[in-house]
Amino acid sequence: MRALDDLVAEAEAADVTGWGFEWLDGRATEERPPWGYARLLADRLASSRSALDIDTGGGEVLAEAPVLPPRMTVTESWAPNAERARQRLEPRGVRVVRSEADGPLPFPAGSFDLVTARHPVRPDWPEIARVLAPGGRYLAQHVGPGSAFELVEHFLGPQPDSRRDRHPDTEVAAAEAAGLRVVDLRTARCRMELFDVGAVVWLLRKCPWWVPGFSADEHRPALERLDELFRRGEPFVAHSTRHLVEAARRP
Repeated sequence: MRALDDLVAEAEAADVTGWGFEWLDGRATEERPPWGYARLLADRLASSRSALDIDTGGGEVLAEAPVLPPRMTVTESWAPNAERARQRLEPRGVRVVRSEADGPLPFPAGSFDLVTARHPVRPDWPEIARVLAPGGRYLAQHVGPGSAFELVEHFLGPQPDSRRDRHPDTEVAAAEAAGLRVVDLRTARCRMELFDVGAVVWLLRKCPWWVPGFSADEHRPALERLDELFRRGEPFVAHSTRHLVEAARRP
């Protein structure tokens, strides 16, 4: 294994735009939820007339769908990701809209018969309900509570007050309060394994909300402890949590 400083420098120089994770090939693994979100998404898109994908990132997941609706729109708030989404999706006739983080969805009420999202930043249930046509569906895979918290707490210490954020029960209540009826909810806890410090640094750059203000210099002692583990041939094990939610707008 290369020196810690070399691994850190490589990870700090690597591109973290978009929602692809190919850079981690051979350096980390993560189980996938059993429901196969990309397949479910492709099936729903193929039978929809108008659809909106929220927080699409660089459009990586949507691009896997072989058939798109006649009217397909995506939103993304981070400029580098929005540009990637344009390059990837506009040739297929997709409208890419740069949205405002935490702002309303820039569409008239009842615009779409399907709204989707994979790992939305924070689902805005009243806005989702507003842009859905009556009887329309929301299909999404959300990040669940305490996801990757073994890694988060390695750097930040115990975070008991944050462990219930994004709980599916809370999200179901919020969805129904907004006028949606939850018709399917499934949860999964998936094993993650990290094999070198470069993977850790790259992930914390990719997901900066995990350890706010992370820097390799400031968090050097925590990285060194991980490096010792990796050099003994042991992975760092964490667990991601996910839930699949499908909801229908009430008539």
